[in-house]
Amino acid sequence: MNETLPGMVIIGAGECGARAAFALREEGYAGPVTLIGAERHLPYERPPLSKDALAAEAPGIRTIAEADRFEAADIRLMLSCEVAAIDRAARAVRLGDGTALPYSRLLLATGARPRRLPPAEGSKHCLYLRTHDDAGEIARRLRPDARILIIGGGFIGLELAAAARLRGSAVTVLETQSRLLARAVPANIAEIVQAEHERQGVRVLLNAGILELGERGGAAVFRIDQPGNDAGSGPTEIEADTVIVGIGAVPNVELAEAAGLAVDNGICVDACLRTADRAIFAAGDCCSFPLEIYGGRRVRLEAWRNAQEQGALAARNMLETDEAHASVPWFWSDQYGLTLQIAGLPDEGAAVVRRDLGEGAFILFHLAADGRLVAASGIGPGNAVARDIRLAEMLIARRAAPAADKLAAAETKLKSLLAA
Repeated sequence: MNETLPGMVIIGAGECGARAAFALREEGYAGPVTLIGAERHLPYERPPLSKDALAAEAPGIRTIAEADRFEAADIRLMLSCEVAAIDRAARAVRLGDGTALPYSRLLLATGARPRRLPPAEGSKHCLYLRTHDDAGEIARRLRPDARILIIGGGFIGLELAAAARLRGSAVTVLETQSRLLARAVPANIAEIVQAEHERQGVRVLLNAGILELGERGGAAVFRIDQPGNDAGSGPTEIEADTVIVGIGAVPNVELAEAAGLAVDNGICVDACLRTADRAIFAAGDCCSFPLEIYGGRRVRLEAWRNAQEQGALAARNMLETDEAHASVPWFWSDQYGLTLQIAGLPDEGAAVVRRDLGEGAFILFHLAADGRLVAASGIGPGNAVARDIRLAEMLIARRAAPAADKLAAAETKLKSLLAA
């Protein structure tokens, strides 16, 4: 491969970027492909970081592909590499060492980073989870005698809480809102998740405002204001050996912004994942894009499957395919023995229909005002909801408007509604 020739350059060696690099080869592109990553590790999967990787004190790493596969595909892999700027006029990427790397097409798959908590900055007790190295540090602290405080009752925080309890740590989850998973799932599903965490021994504090962070006796001390706390009204103190902050993520848009590309809760792209500069694309956690199935609503999705699908789609469109994004959003989370899955965007719904599947499993179907199915949220043990969520996803993609009584009746097979 001639590395001095302009070719396909991908910034970000996560799931999205790695998938795009291989997809370019699968689509028949024979020119130079360069994949640039800031981390020292080979591209790896991130979902296990808040789950399987924490089961052992020295977590393994689940790579997307080994080094020989990148070599066999003639993909130039640049790890531990800093990108300083994008020169759109010269169609080149400037690296931290001053090297200029020309491109014919550029994909920004820069991902996102944890949102910081100002009171926690600089504290040796406070950690964030984004990388494999982060997971390794967290895993080392999950001991049976450890007091773990998790700030944030979203998916990441709750998956971390489950992992910590399975390692025997004492766990407190602090959430500033009135319920867990407030931005992600319906309230009655969140109640089931909270009940299971409390059954497993997790202390959950809601409506909790952080006043300040201090240190006493080698431990972190958070002062919080929680109306109706166990001690009555007024501030409460919580001591912890380790504090893990999981309060959302911020898209990495700085390179794009400095290059003059539009940013709106992510790098702005069209349905083909192209920015206003036709030579530059963005995909995965870092971009916001229009979902045609929801009337062109602009969204940014932080999900493994979205990163994988958009990586492949971006690769095809870098080769002038002009294929629009058409997938239905899909999310999942495993906590203890429960699996939660969501297809579509529940907040698009105006009405909810419940289908009970037995053994505590159920699905909520979210219907638009015109009766169209726009989302489905399910929870249950193991894979109890997986098949029906997949069928619901297909109904959403077809813009189907199934009768509410059919959706509610467990004896009505969703596959029959799909056929109809």
